[in-house]
Amino acid sequence: MVTGFLQSRQSCYGRRVTELAPNPSPRSAVYGAPPLDLVDVPDGAVQLSPLRPGAAALESLPDGSIDDLVIAAPAGSIERRFVLAHGLRALSAGGTLTVSAAKDKGGQRLRAELEAFGCDVAERFKARQRICSVQRPEAPQGLAEAIAAGAPVTLEDIGLRSQPGIFSWNRVDPGSALLVRHLPELAGRGADLGAGLGILSIAVLKSAAVTELTLVEIDRRAVEAAGANVTDPRAKFAWSDARETPLTELDFVVSNPPFHAEGIEDRGLGKAFIAAAGRMLRRSGTLYLVANRHMPYEEGLRAAFRSVTTVADEAGYKIFEARK
Repeated sequence: MVTGFLQSRQSCYGRRVTELAPNPSPRSAVYGAPPLDLVDVPDGAVQLSPLRPGAAALESLPDGSIDDLVIAAPAGSIERRFVLAHGLRALSAGGTLTVSAAKDKGGQRLRAELEAFGCDVAERFKARQRICSVQRPEAPQGLAEAIAAGAPVTLEDIGLRSQPGIFSWNRVDPGSALLVRHLPELAGRGADLGAGLGILSIAVLKSAAVTELTLVEIDRRAVEAAGANVTDPRAKFAWSDARETPLTELDFVVSNPPFHAEGIEDRGLGKAFIAAAGRMLRRSGTLYLVANRHMPYEEGLRAAFRSVTTVADEAGYKIFEARK
């Protein structure tokens, strides 16, 4: 179960989504953050997203419960087909599905993928977006297979629960692996900002001196996976935007912050994580951060912390220890 700071009106790491008031019995919905200047969203649509704390899950919609659905298609092919299949499953007979994607983020494949489900596709192009509209066919094809392919899975080679669409969903990312190798034995209360599958948290909780660790993650799927991966009773889980999470007086923070929003590099994300960690830590509290070598985080670290040490610089990554 996802627990923690549920906030129904937060943004994802990308641009803020226009507020869409949920209806007690919604007949229309929007998934993700479509280009609202290009795609019409029905009034009263309920917001669906794994990246928006408090938003409903597309997977939770009953079969045939939605008349109109607008989807911002994910870039990853397995995740995208999973979302499209669930969208068609949730549509009522003859219901309308509108899907948008940038042409270099899966848009070129949208039409073929929808046709493979048995849909008759109307396609248009605008502002580098491909926008496909379909009516739910009487008997869509291949939905169960696409849903099974994108469903949560236990990865035998790394022994972790995961799901396509989560950051580094099928491998331990090298930045986190490097930080794990350089982490000291920590103590007291702490947080893992952008916790993902819980790689850093598993390492942190090997220390008996840690009394509490909050895994903060904006991706609901990652929070649920981390709940299966990190079973230590000292762990807490927050489906929350790390930049807005109200933790204070922490002894330590660990983080491998994101630096992409909607597939585009955004250096401001890591800087915002650093500032948030500075607010969360008590005096003399310490941040342990891994970042790609080219990310310009030193200035932000020096502004928020009284001492900053580069612990490691290897394989394209830097490890920082910053003391407040």
